[in-house]
Amino acid sequence: MTLEELILKCKKQDLKAQGELYKKFSGILFSVCLKYSPNYHEAEDSLQDAFITIFKRIEQFKGKGSFEGWMKRVTVNTVLQKYRKQKVFQLTNEEQLEEEVVVEVEVTTIPLDYLLKIVQELPDRYRLVFTMYVLDNYTHKEISELVGISVGTSKSNLARARGILKTKVEAFQREVDK
Repeated sequence: MTLEELILKCKKQDLKAQGELYKKFSGILFSVCLKYSPNYHEAEDSLQDAFITIFKRIEQFKGKGSFEGWMKRVTVNTVLQKYRKQKVFQLTNEEQLEEEVVVEVEVTTIPLDYLLKIVQELPDRYRLVFTMYVLDNYTHKEISELVGISVGTSKSNLARARGILKTKVEAFQREVDK
């Protein structure tokens, strides 16, 4: 069955087609959820919420652009909505910008699993902005609109995230160099 046929059947709320769509895209969308979630369990919950939203709103997909891209956008918005409800950003309205933090990393010495771990350990507000800006190429303006914070707060949260990561990477490199 083609993707177009699968989408049409999902629009008709065909449960078998929904199951196939889930099997086909759950891995990709789970990785999106994992980038934005503090742990595996929350990523699983977010994936389920995202698919519920996808199936509810699949009529809105008109066949223009990438279906996978549309689902990723729905997934990111679903995860961000959860954080908006938790008011993760309400405590941080930081307009003061810090200097851009540059992290010099010798790529061969830092294991990918360690980098992912330290990104997931960031406080929620920093991790979300870092993930959106660095990993998913959102602009600060887009982040501010999606998350409901000012552009300045987005920039400040990114700077703080980079600072925390820089400290952890430097500590890791010192341990490796011993």
